[in-house]
Amino acid sequence: MTQFLLDTSIIIDVLNNKRNRAKLISNLLSEGHVFYCCSINIAEVYAGMRPKEKTHTESLLNSIHCYDITSSIAALAGTLRYDWSQRGINLSTSDTIIAAVALMHKLVLMTDNIKHYPMPQVKKFIDSIE
Repeated sequence: MTQFLLDTSIIIDVLNNKRNRAKLISNLLSEGHVFYCCSINIAEVYAGMRPKEKTHTESLLNSIHCYDITSSIAALAGTLRYDWSQRGINLSTSDTIIAAVALMHKLVLMTDNIKHYPMPQVKKFIDSIE
């Protein structure tokens, strides 16, 4: 069993029934895998949610365990962002927080935004289903 942290792009694709992501998640769930999100994902989803999508969106988000951002996660995210900026790679704070949640909780990050997560210590499930 793998415990996955869903990147926001994956959640949005599930909500919009794009790229066969709902089928992928359903198949993985049937195999016993578990899915999580974090409060950053929720903020990003709500930022793009239209009023008519609220019920469907909240139903999906309420079905996924959500990790809060602790001070330890925030400190790790800041360190990740600083370390990568010293290498000339500018990462967003939201992406480094998502990476820090994955690291702190030993989750595999499901993403299709590999450039947003260059950290080798973050285990990734790269989904490129079109």
